[in-house]
Amino acid sequence: MKAFLLAAGDGTRLRPLTNDVPKCLLPIQGVPLLEIWLENCRAGGINEVLINVHSHAEKIREFVSRHDKDLKTLIAEERELLGSAGTIKANREFVSAEDALFVLYTEGLTNINLTEMLAFHRCKGMAATLGTYQVPDPTRCGIVVADQNDIIQQFVEKPAYPQSRWAFSGVMIAHPQLIDLIPDQIPADIGFNLLPKLVGTMTAYRVRDYLLDIGTPENYVAAQSEWRPKHTINSALRART
Repeated sequence: MKAFLLAAGDGTRLRPLTNDVPKCLLPIQGVPLLEIWLENCRAGGINEVLINVHSHAEKIREFVSRHDKDLKTLIAEERELLGSAGTIKANREFVSAEDALFVLYTEGLTNINLTEMLAFHRCKGMAATLGTYQVPDPTRCGIVVADQNDIIQQFVEKPAYPQSRWAFSGVMIAHPQLIDLIPDQIPADIGFNLLPKLVGTMTAYRVRDYLLDIGTPENYVAAQSEWRPKHTINSALRART
């Protein structure tokens, strides 16, 4: 099983914390966020990931080079930001032989059970599955409206008049054929340029585990006290907490 880990954001809302450190390496209780994501991937049966990088790319490369090798990790550096969908299209060969792939936004902090989500996706048999969760301000998110069978009937990115509080969590499973729907424009965004095309062919998986977007200083501070990992982080990292 393979996954895209999207980590190319500049982290402008978290400055000055991200002046010298990429957002994906900011520590949560002493453990880099990227390490938490890699542990989630291992626990979910993912054996190969591709990480797109842009800001502080050399520091992410250094981190990955020191990382234990039980999870194959590839780096795709973007001199020009391609956008979340553009990254997937540019690296489509990475998943050409897969029947499903994960897309994981690394600014989300979560202990979601990826194995259970994949089982849900295969049971539903749809083109894609979006992890969804309820948010206090739906005008700042990609908002979904799903029917009684969990089929998404509407997706709007940052709606002025949201029809629900259920938002895309940044955790997605999709069939690689969907890459054909991504436009050639650069940058191309999953929320704006891909998901609206999939209405009626994707399902909503309601995330009941902890999930928080750490993209703001307030949420980053909250995560330091709220975070309770399900999976065991390796002993060297635990010693730093």
